[in-house]
Amino acid sequence: MKTYDYIIVGAGIAGCSVAHFLSKISNSVLLVDRNDVVASEASGAAGAFLSPLLGKPNSFKELVSTSLNFSTDFYKDNFPDDIINNGVLRIPKNQSDRQKFNTYEHDFDFEPKDDGFFFPIGSLINSSQVCLNLSTNVEKLFNFNLKMIKYDSNFWILNDSLKCNNLILCTGANTQFLPKYLAIRPVWGQRIVCKSSINLMHNFHKECSVSLSLKNTYDNDENKPYLISIGATHHRLVEKKESCQDNIEPTIASFVKCNNCDTGCIEDTKKLLLLGNDIVKLDDLEVIKTYAGARASSIDYFPIVGEIIDEAKTLEDFPYLKNGTHVQEDRFTRYKNLFVLNGVGGRGFVLAPYLASKLVDFIVNQQQLPSSIKVDRLFKKWVKK
Repeated sequence: MKTYDYIIVGAGIAGCSVAHFLSKISNSVLLVDRNDVVASEASGAAGAFLSPLLGKPNSFKELVSTSLNFSTDFYKDNFPDDIINNGVLRIPKNQSDRQKFNTYEHDFDFEPKDDGFFFPIGSLINSSQVCLNLSTNVEKLFNFNLKMIKYDSNFWILNDSLKCNNLILCTGANTQFLPKYLAIRPVWGQRIVCKSSINLMHNFHKECSVSLSLKNTYDNDENKPYLISIGATHHRLVEKKESCQDNIEPTIASFVKCNNCDTGCIEDTKKLLLLGNDIVKLDDLEVIKTYAGARASSIDYFPIVGEIIDEAKTLEDFPYLKNGTHVQEDRFTRYKNLFVLNGVGGRGFVLAPYLASKLVDFIVNQQQLPSSIKVDRLFKKWVKK
């Protein structure tokens, strides 16, 4: 049975980010995933837009802004070919939304432009390639169907075939091996990629995001040499069809031709095209690919990071936690060397690099994690129910 210092379960943006930072301090890191490549699920379907969170000051906005600064510099410094930093034009949805914008405290420079507000920090990430590059320097094992985890003789054992000193769960919407108090809600999202003659110079965001134009790498269509990405929806996909062209309303069918839609998402495709057309006049699109995946979101929208609490042993020691009695968090019993990074939701490519750096600092150097992202907050809410 091969032994590693660290095994990471899940090769999305969270797992790949953890792999990157662990590779700086160890040459004994294994990244496993049930799929055959990195970013096969939500991370591959993500629009991977880096954009400021607008609104009044609060702890979540502060976390996103800190992460956006960190991650933008991180991608530029480490993977400059996989980030396009051409800014984003944020367009208010209506007059009320525009008035609210003027009351917000903005963490990033912007300027009025056209019908909205232009933020130079806005960027687009090549999601799959970034995940691949993040995991370059670690060993990977794909098509690994994890069925069993156990702790024995100071090692974590996976499927009786792998063992490690430290186990990090970055499993996204797959909650099979997470305790119940780490409640994860799967929020399905869809993104479409279209060929177009339109050369967009920056990203747009209103009720959805429309990416700047990339070179068409699918074919040599001289009439439509650019690729535009539109996303994303936020609900569970229910119906599956062979083609998005079926039953598309005439107002949509007049300017879209759909090929190779293998996820069957008619309603979501129509919704995205209508929302995208409300931002930029898209009169010659050809939908060539759809992506869909379940983002992992926590019940309070904050990410989940840190060492996992043994809820049974902690409640045995402190049964009065159920009555709301305060117990210092450092007295909770935790599974030895079992960690989690999850719940990054729709801002995974903003949050994951920053959170992964914090988690690795916690594991290696015992640097404390911010209380807003620790597992403890969810455990304490759960025990009171």
